[in-house]
Amino acid sequence: MKKRVLLLILSILFSFSVFSSADEIELSSGQTVYVAIYSNVFTGPKERPFDLAAMLSIRNTDIHNSMTILSAEYFDNNGKSLKEYIQKPLSLAPLTSHHLSIKENDQAGGFGANFIVRWKAAKKINSPVIEGVMIGAKSGQGISFVTQGKVIAENTK
Repeated sequence: MKKRVLLLILSILFSFSVFSSADEIELSSGQTVYVAIYSNVFTGPKERPFDLAAMLSIRNTDIHNSMTILSAEYFDNNGKSLKEYIQKPLSLAPLTSHHLSIKENDQAGGFGANFIVRWKAAKKINSPVIEGVMIGAKSGQGISFVTQGKVIAENTK
């Protein structure tokens, strides 16, 4: 029985390693990326809001090439644009990062807030890692979590 479980675990691990090979790296010269941002989450039986600070993190993962952030527009729960955080294109050198912050007391976005990030590069590069990082602490209780950006369009102009 133990051998069967071990063989099953090894076959699953082998399957993941086969499917995540370096041959599957997709390059891009630009994308539009959706990132969920949570101004608060609901806790307890009365579903009280637990306010969170948020950070949008944009990381150029390409070792050799720069990329340009064209825009990082913040939207509220109803899809209304609240603020454009990038006033002019911002270049990120290889392996550098940029972040944007939303304060814990800024609840304008609501629980369904999001960023739409647009970026481009002069040639196809490794896509950046774009994440939302949320954190909050109150009365000795803390919460933190990360959301992953989702590509919603390729080759942003």
